[in-house]
Amino acid sequence: MQAAPPGTQASYTGGIVLMCAGVACLSANDAVAKALTAHYSPLQILFMRNLIALPFTVAIALVMGGRTALKTYRPAAHLLRGALWVVAAMMFFTSFIYLGLAEATALIFVAPFFITVISALFLGEKVHIRRWLAVLFGFIGVLVVIRPGGATFQAASLLPVATALVYALLMLSARWVDARETVWTLLVYLTGTAALISAFIVPFVWVPVRLEDLWLFAAIALFGTAGMTMMTQAFRLTPAVIVAPLDYTGIIWATLFGWLFWRESPDTMTFFGAAIIIASGVFTIFRQKGKAA
Repeated sequence: MQAAPPGTQASYTGGIVLMCAGVACLSANDAVAKALTAHYSPLQILFMRNLIALPFTVAIALVMGGRTALKTYRPAAHLLRGALWVVAAMMFFTSFIYLGLAEATALIFVAPFFITVISALFLGEKVHIRRWLAVLFGFIGVLVVIRPGGATFQAASLLPVATALVYALLMLSARWVDARETVWTLLVYLTGTAALISAFIVPFVWVPVRLEDLWLFAAIALFGTAGMTMMTQAFRLTPAVIVAPLDYTGIIWATLFGWLFWRESPDTMTFFGAAIIIASGVFTIFRQKGKAA
């Protein structure tokens, strides 16, 4: 079945559906990772996830981009991106041990603001006052969620924020990848290099995998790969200004999964802070679109 041409109403609808489904899959990926942290280290979870997912990402890349999708012109750039992803995923998975799923998810949404700051301070990009105000409000949202100095403050709340910073570096590092390489190439090498890097460290934290947990490791690989594939395709079919804000539906799924499986119930301030972060992020997306138009 042939996909609708980009720019048509059918492609827009398809992109929206794919984005929502992809976000739901990645949220399920996070929920499974949280369940696995009860018995395994975040590094072992990451290693198993990438090891199982690698054959599927290679197959998807071959179908979508052909044999050229497996060719890279700058392997060092992919190795760096893999290292960044290992660090980000380890911190995010570790946060699940101490935080509720919705709280950790809300805090990682500050990544677009780190991208803005890094682009302005280190990459020489011009950022207008309105985007700086969006960054400021996003930071206020983070403070509302973590409440430093308050009775409910946990140092572990800083882990998703640090994850967002490393994730921002990961997104910006895509600029160092050769322009001839496709998003499918990035997907294959991100999965492969993360598996390779974590393989060198995982023996130090390895514990035998319980038979009853094998399906959970398979599920995290399935949900993670499916989510990334669908979101990638959504951005190919539909303008980013339409589908990018849908990433924030992840807070809905995180809240639902957290309540269903762990009876987590985020307080009002967490929801309020998440709303500020999301509103600032959506504003940043639309400002970026207006700048590019």
